[in-house]
Amino acid sequence: MTAVTAPARTSPHVPARPRRALDWRLRFGVLSLIWGFSFLLIKVGTDGYAPFQVTLGRLLFGTAVLAVAMVVKRERLPRGARTWAHLTVAAFLLNALPFSLFAYAELTIPSTLAGICNATSPLWGMALSLVALSEDRPTRLRVAGLGLGFLGVLTVLGAWQGFHGLDARGTALALFASLSYPIGWIYLRRTLANTGSSALSMTGGQLLLATAQLAVVTPLFTTFPSRFPLVPLLATAALGALGTGLALLIQYGLVTEVGPTTAQMVTYFIPVIATAAGVAILGEPLSWSTPVGAAIVLAGAALTQARARS
Repeated sequence: MTAVTAPARTSPHVPARPRRALDWRLRFGVLSLIWGFSFLLIKVGTDGYAPFQVTLGRLLFGTAVLAVAMVVKRERLPRGARTWAHLTVAAFLLNALPFSLFAYAELTIPSTLAGICNATSPLWGMALSLVALSEDRPTRLRVAGLGLGFLGVLTVLGAWQGFHGLDARGTALALFASLSYPIGWIYLRRTLANTGSSALSMTGGQLLLATAQLAVVTPLFTTFPSRFPLVPLLATAALGALGTGLALLIQYGLVTEVGPTTAQMVTYFIPVIATAAGVAILGEPLSWSTPVGAAIVLAGAALTQARARS
């Protein structure tokens, strides 16, 4: 889940739409399931390994999948010092930072809450667009969506009962993780919109850099595991290979075939699946305010993505 909730970034040279063996609706559903289950996999992974170790493993497996795809498609990594400098920042904002924050957040909050916090990313993007993207002028409908989404967040967190039972630190980390995604996408739009490289090539380089960043940071804050519990290890491998590597490949195909607007609608299914998985598989508690607040958050997020009619 590089940017499970960010608008899909397309290459400046979009290829002709190929015929697909699997209908795009099925691939859309698979992508929703993969990203929705990612929060459960993070929770299971951190049961056996430190958050930085889970993130490093996730990036290693995700980068490996993209590397194989690049070899098969005979794609090369981007070139140019300027491009790599900007990709370094993007790797931090879109991968290393949010992946690590979610992993640390889930030490103290349920995976259901983490998945819902992730759905606030479009709300953060809307708020940032007010000051960062002058060409993306907000409409009254989109501003209303921002307010509605904020109301939904307060509902999920139980503001009327003083946030009772809520781990403030873990929730804040998850919300900051979701904030990191739109900051990263705004940075990409301003610096790497027209590099001439494909989306696969750019993201392959981005994940490679994020892996290098975590490879430096992880030994400084963690000790080498004395044992390797199997289930958390498999969860981390699945999180990287499926939730990061394969998911991005599916997303590329969807963007090419049906366009970024339709492809990014997967954002609205992720918290639903994350909540169902957390409750059904991990036995996490669920009060009425969680699904109701999540529905309000998603409604607000949908409004923030609305475009004025020409």
